[in-house]
Amino acid sequence: MFLTRLSCALTALLAICAPSLAQESFWRGKTISLYVGGTAGSGVDVASRVIAKYMTRHMPGNPAISVQVMPGAGGIRLLDHLRTAAPKDGTALGTIPPGTLLEPLTGARKAAYSMTDFNAIGAAGKDVSLCIASTDSGFTTIDQVKQKQMVVAGTGAGANPDTYPLILNEVLGTKFKLITGYVGTQETSMAIERGEADGRCGWSWASIKATRPAWVRDHKISYLLQFALKKNADFPDTPLALDFVTREEDRQLLTLLFAPLDLSKPFLAPPGVPAERIAELRKAFMDTMNDEDYRTEAVKLSDEPVDPTDGAEMQKLIAAIYATPAPVVDRLRGMLAR
Repeated sequence: MFLTRLSCALTALLAICAPSLAQESFWRGKTISLYVGGTAGSGVDVASRVIAKYMTRHMPGNPAISVQVMPGAGGIRLLDHLRTAAPKDGTALGTIPPGTLLEPLTGARKAAYSMTDFNAIGAAGKDVSLCIASTDSGFTTIDQVKQKQMVVAGTGAGANPDTYPLILNEVLGTKFKLITGYVGTQETSMAIERGEADGRCGWSWASIKATRPAWVRDHKISYLLQFALKKNADFPDTPLALDFVTREEDRQLLTLLFAPLDLSKPFLAPPGVPAERIAELRKAFMDTMNDEDYRTEAVKLSDEPVDPTDGAEMQKLIAAIYATPAPVVDRLRGMLAR
């Protein structure tokens, strides 16, 4: 009788422990490759390395997480890699600028995929994007850009620094001249420092503070416009782009354009990863976001509160973006194709 009870107890214990052991047996000894759609030292790169440092603590089996930059076309190269070449077992993740979430929907090229195909793991924050000008350029207000051409640096199709100036020219009547092809944040910053560009229009506030804190501290830049659905408390006197629109169709278009900013530093897994692995990655991501050590370091790094979106909610938001009425999407795509 004793042996029978002992056998039953061991069977029950194994049933409870089996899922945990299975999780650890897959992840233990593995290395997760976290690809960053930007250049070394960019805001998304800096933030990703901090997240990776803490996320490994919260993964079953504590796999290593190796951060690798993969610049190119504002994050599109990274998406293509995740979709076609990366392993589909959970050991490959990617993070991109939020504006790139729109590229398959509104981009000029015929994308063979939708962002809804990818598995959302979570987004590390919510952000405001800015149109900035070097103080040396003489531009201090957006009204001046309606009167005189301002040169801005861009990083590739689908990225905010390329998208926003073109849309503003169409909707607000500004005179931005876009010079694109810079590899990433560091290169656009150097272009501004060399005087090749007057500024950049579509730059995350968190990224500015992380990559060019001296510009902020020494008042080297002017803030012309902010891109978000509501004003950021740090910029009470900087107008929203939405403040200037009077037509409902323009408001719908800008709302579509700015919606991805609620998914700052989005983490994605390729299509086809097993559901149980996605659940483990999502849990580890949110456990990281709630880790007090991580939160302390993240706030110190960006001077922004940690305001994440979990993977399930992120998946819903992406689905909502891709359910935007076709006329609004077609109009935005048409503008970008000009």
